[in-house]
Amino acid sequence: MTRSNKSVLIIGGSGFVGAQAAQALRKLYPDVPITLGGRDLKKAEAVAATLGEADAAVIDLDRRDLGLGAERQFSAIAMFVKDHTLNSMRYAQDKGAAYVGVSTGVYEMGPEVALFTHRPHASAILMNSTWLAGATLLPALHFAKAFDEVESITLSAVLDPRDMGGPAASADFDRLLMAAPQTSYLKDGKWTWTTDADKKRIVRMSDGVELPATPYSPFDLLSLSAVTAAKNLRFDLALGQPDEKSPDIVAEIIIDIDGGKDGKPHKARHVLSHPQGQAPVTAAGIAVAIERLAGLDGRAPPAPGLYFPDQLIAPEHMMARLKQFGMRIDA
Repeated sequence: MTRSNKSVLIIGGSGFVGAQAAQALRKLYPDVPITLGGRDLKKAEAVAATLGEADAAVIDLDRRDLGLGAERQFSAIAMFVKDHTLNSMRYAQDKGAAYVGVSTGVYEMGPEVALFTHRPHASAILMNSTWLAGATLLPALHFAKAFDEVESITLSAVLDPRDMGGPAASADFDRLLMAAPQTSYLKDGKWTWTTDADKKRIVRMSDGVELPATPYSPFDLLSLSAVTAAKNLRFDLALGQPDEKSPDIVAEIIIDIDGGKDGKPHKARHVLSHPQGQAPVTAAGIAVAIERLAGLDGRAPPAPGLYFPDQLIAPEHMMARLKQFGMRIDA
């Protein structure tokens, strides 16, 4: 198959969420060539066969060329698994392809930043290890626009225990939540680490159910701090209690904002949910990232640089795409 300059490589594209991201991209852009990369060629080929205008390739993260050879060219590369070698990012830089990753913790970002700063003109690097690939950060920024001044933003996510994804996603969950002994957050204008007392919090879902939550530090907090200048930012993650009789998967994003509007104190709570859980939301977020990185939306691809999602994607565009893929937004 001859690959065009709009061709996209999705590493982990035959996995639980990666395959849905490929399907979401195909829904938005029926003709864009897609390569699904993974360790199991037959599995990747099976997913590719359902997409059309797609092929599959074995990826070897221990090799700088990923085992793809010199002839392959891509406009954008999406990385769905944790690449401890960073060869996927090096490959993107070598090819001048835009790159988006989704599995890096805040405490792990140093090597990626260092790799970019040593080759700042190689390609566009989107650091999208936000909750559900921008599906929390961008709506939060959208809702924050209704405030004249933002004092605090608390993000809460409820994940169904049945909705952990495949083995790679489960490994990411264990690493990001269990490996770091403490979690960073913004308190009274200062970045700090959680104490045992800070960790005790209850999340109240839209149906009134209350769940114990664990502090978490996705990249969302970094962008929210830079854009809103809020003095208090935190993110809490709770595992929902599934109703075995319900076909719906428990998956909610709760955005609480406290600040001022028209000279008066103002508060707002917004709830986003999807009846099929986190996977289609993450898939939609990555599809939106790829359409911008590859210039599929008709605009020029971004120049080489290091970006967070809000620097490339308009919050209103993400909101529209999320609704298109079934997200329920209580606004």
